[in-house]
Amino acid sequence: MRLRLLLTVVLMLLLGACHSVKLPLPTTLLPQSPPPKTLADAKKQLDQATPCCTSFADFSYQDRLPWRPQQFVLGNGSPVAAINGVRSYFLSFVLPVDAKLPYKVALKSELIGRSVMGSSYLFAPSVVQLDDAFQPIDSQDVKLCEYMGWSNSDSGAFGSVIITDKRARYLVVYSSGKQQSDNTYWEQSASTFTTTGSGNTPAAVSTGGSYKIQHGPDGTVWVGMMDKPYAEAVNRAVCGKAPQGDGLLHSLRTDLPAHLSWSSL
Repeated sequence: MRLRLLLTVVLMLLLGACHSVKLPLPTTLLPQSPPPKTLADAKKQLDQATPCCTSFADFSYQDRLPWRPQQFVLGNGSPVAAINGVRSYFLSFVLPVDAKLPYKVALKSELIGRSVMGSSYLFAPSVVQLDDAFQPIDSQDVKLCEYMGWSNSDSGAFGSVIITDKRARYLVVYSSGKQQSDNTYWEQSASTFTTTGSGNTPAAVSTGGSYKIQHGPDGTVWVGMMDKPYAEAVNRAVCGKAPQGDGLLHSLRTDLPAHLSWSSL
């Protein structure tokens, strides 16, 4: 009896030891991280999508324009329009009827990619204002300007449009053919950050310089009524290289009144 009990205990210990040993899997069987999507991948995905709409009257206008900028992700699964022979993901909104004219609509696009020096791109919006018969009142490609804050929420490529016409009832955000083939000026220094860090923490940029960020067909865009933080970002944003001057001393010399001399400073 004791021998049978002893054999049972030994067998249980051996089975437990076998279950505790984890043999390494071959690398071919391990789950592989998908490669980052490239601009070419994004364009191909859009080309393969089936458009739902070919005119602004076909769009669904169920969402009201947010009272403050709100995040929207455009890409696989988003509705696609074919406008003027160009495919684009789009957003459509009902404009507030009780807003005092004029008012501004704020927009921001986020970088797709891990570094401005790599294959990053962003969605560049075009905005169309429509009347109650879905006829265009105003259409413009939004000029984007880069502003880097301390987190994803206050960093990106900022722009805005102004609503001045009382006939404006609807707003469409898409990306025209010109926008999709254009780029945005981007300036980085050692004290600024990219917008693609993990969570809300941006990734630091170790080198400075200026770049041209390509425009792509998809991405993350913020749209809504202009608020104070966005207005400050738009006002402080960098839209291009500053013009070369003759230096501070030259400016002081030319700006000083004639009766003042350098000895009097």
